[in-house]
Amino acid sequence: MPDNRRIRVFATGGTFDKEYNELNGQLFFQRTHLADMLRLGRCHLDVTIETLMMIDSLEMIDRDRELIAERCQQAAEDRIVITHGTDTMERTAAVLGPRFGAKTIVLTGAMIPYTFGSSDGLFNLGTALAFAQTLSPGVYVAMNGRCFEWDAVRKNRELGIFESLRKS
Repeated sequence: MPDNRRIRVFATGGTFDKEYNELNGQLFFQRTHLADMLRLGRCHLDVTIETLMMIDSLEMIDRDRELIAERCQQAAEDRIVITHGTDTMERTAAVLGPRFGAKTIVLTGAMIPYTFGSSDGLFNLGTALAFAQTLSPGVYVAMNGRCFEWDAVRKNRELGIFESLRKS
């Protein structure tokens, strides 16, 4: 039987929630697409969505990471998913990792915006929700079907993937 305990999902922006302006060709933020994604994925979990910020992770500063940590601490839920830009996801995971041993926190993102139709975001969100329900307490990064511990992950910018820093 699946675990249907409440999961808190924090939206912070990143490619996950970017939209395309057809007039000027720029990407921008309007709102999170998480509710639409959960509906499309026919999610039956007890999920609460909260938008913390809508920014590109390259623009994220220490104060933003502290806000994420504070909201994780204040959340009544023991299982948390954070949608985040992929460029600095490891940095945010490194802020959270040493602080959270009693909650399961999974950061995820997308390489292609959800609104583009060919995004990896829906898949990444689904796997992050599954990992949040099944992993032991700790902080993790979940991308493209794989899950990494917070202190053993990096974004390989040449290949456009996340990979483990631990030797197999």
